[in-house]
Amino acid sequence: MRIFKKEKGQTKELPSEIEELREEVRKAKMSVPVEKVAYKEIERLTKTSPSSAEYTIGINYIDYLVSLPWNKITDDNLDIKRAESILNEDHFGLAKIKDRILEHLSVRVLKLSQQHKILVVDDEKITRQNLEHVFKKDGYHVNTASNGSEALNFLEKNAFDVIVTDLKMGKVDGMAVLEKAKNVNPSTEVIIITGYATVSTAIEAMKKGSYHYLTKPLKLNEIRSTIQKALYKKKVRLEPKGPVLCFAGPPGTGKTSLGMSIARSLERKFVRMSLAGMKDEAEIRGHRKSYVGALPGRIIQEIRRAETKNPLIMLDEIDKIGRDFKGDPAAALLEVLDPEQNTHFVDHYLDVPFDLSRVMFIATANALDLIPGPLLDRLEVITLLGYTEEEKEKIATHYLIPKEIEEAGLSENPPVFTSETIHKIIREYTREAGLRNLKRQIASICRKIARETLSGRSTNGQSVLTPEMVENFLGPRKFYFEISDAKERVGVATGLAWTEAGGQIIFIEAAKMKGKGNLILTGSLGDVMKESAHAAMSYIRSHAESLNIPDDMFETHDIHIHVPAGAIPKDGPSAGLTIAVALISLITERSCKRNVALTGELTLSGRILPVGGVKEKVLAAHRAGVKSVVFPAKNEADIRDIPEGIQKDLKILKINELEEIIDVVLN
Repeated sequence: MRIFKKEKGQTKELPSEIEELREEVRKAKMSVPVEKVAYKEIERLTKTSPSSAEYTIGINYIDYLVSLPWNKITDDNLDIKRAESILNEDHFGLAKIKDRILEHLSVRVLKLSQQHKILVVDDEKITRQNLEHVFKKDGYHVNTASNGSEALNFLEKNAFDVIVTDLKMGKVDGMAVLEKAKNVNPSTEVIIITGYATVSTAIEAMKKGSYHYLTKPLKLNEIRSTIQKALYKKKVRLEPKGPVLCFAGPPGTGKTSLGMSIARSLERKFVRMSLAGMKDEAEIRGHRKSYVGALPGRIIQEIRRAETKNPLIMLDEIDKIGRDFKGDPAAALLEVLDPEQNTHFVDHYLDVPFDLSRVMFIATANALDLIPGPLLDRLEVITLLGYTEEEKEKIATHYLIPKEIEEAGLSENPPVFTSETIHKIIREYTREAGLRNLKRQIASICRKIARETLSGRSTNGQSVLTPEMVENFLGPRKFYFEISDAKERVGVATGLAWTEAGGQIIFIEAAKMKGKGNLILTGSLGDVMKESAHAAMSYIRSHAESLNIPDDMFETHDIHIHVPAGAIPKDGPSAGLTIAVALISLITERSCKRNVALTGELTLSGRILPVGGVKEKVLAAHRAGVKSVVFPAKNEADIRDIPEGIQKDLKILKINELEEIIDVVLN
């Protein structure tokens, strides 16, 4: 090997490269076990030919290790009033969501803002006074004791984070204080200082649990640095180990921007990591470094880019994570998000533990039922519901319109959007729970105004945008009020459904024809919805007499149930009530009131069971022009969360049995 190196002229170059790596490892301030692994890898490189693939793999591995922020953290801004101000500045409404976020942040603030307590023990008055002055200036709570006996009395009544004690102090020396401190509270760090330092006493102190052993005269920077390192472990233990927040709701409701606001309020680095479509477990855990082109997982990569050990990582679209023969990324996330396990997260590439406990994880999702159970169990879900028309108008007025005017270069002569104009855009050109389409339509109008301004077709003065001008800019209306624009029919009932995009109005149609009593179901219905239809049919057949239905009706006729928008899959039990009403309307030939919308699960005995997505469904009914909504009585608690303005516009009927509502819904 040496002859080979000599021939290639590498006898001087290789050692210097290796020495540079050793110096970088030393500066990286890794933990002792990781440092040992790094030095062992460097030692292996000294015996490896630089032209071999193993040498390049080893160099890349060491480079990655030293580039990670093993001990680099950003200090959190713990001003809770500032956090509240930022949330209010960035988001309109969402009062309950903001309260829950501020509660979460308040716990962090209280735990991390606790003042550390230090006990200084020294029989020299000048030393005590100097250390007390320095430590108080650094923001610590300081007590002093003039001898060992006084220190022992303090330890009986108080708990301290750090004790700085002189070694020789008469009858009760520093060793006695050290032993007592460790017996009372093993987490207390003890720093021994002395002017009579010997190797034997230093070894004895370390064996008894001393954190450090410093000699007099003391260097202030050295004692400060030692205190900070001793308290670092304490700070890690104080770091809240609460659940990971998960913002769940329809698209465009502000989930990602809430995470950005939290990062801004804490002054942490923000990292967004999309999990949509991720199917390979190695995306989380990384590949073994022996593979060609191996890299760490996305978590470690993002922490390296953030250059800090405690960024805020947003796990976006966690409900759209996939799985295949390469593994299950959701299972790999269990270790990442579990506060009891992530202190020693082992990436396959690094093959050494990395502490993820300082990272603040926040997840986002549209549909919670798509998240695996064990993973969902580690998340604290905060649901973001759709916005009302009034909320959308205020958000458009105060946030979206000013931003789009600035983006379009219209700040000097900004167009004025009247309230009627905004309402027209919301009602006739958007149909969503969130705000994305509304933002696009406003941006489209601003671009067209900008073009007219440049082409000379617009006046230089400030223009007022009227509802009539909206149609010129955006074309014919895209959405209509399904309820007010439709007539009442026999066998057609109005239902309410929940989707990932929020609530929606659906129409369930029923028709009868001569046949042999078959039940035909169409409209891309799922198994649960098909079972709801069969349950509704069985209820009607078992109550035929009370509903005045002829005995031979079901033997001589086929019944067809269809849910329009046949290309879209539909499922869930909440359509049971609507299906039953449509069937009763068909068989009794009484038309359904189109301005009454229903939702609820129906049992064979006619009981109405509670359903989910209540607020989204009510908002959808309000947008569509519905006058009355029928809900299970057991959903009363959910109905209380509906804004008062909508409750005044809608008549909300709560029922326990199907028979309570038949005469209300049917003409």
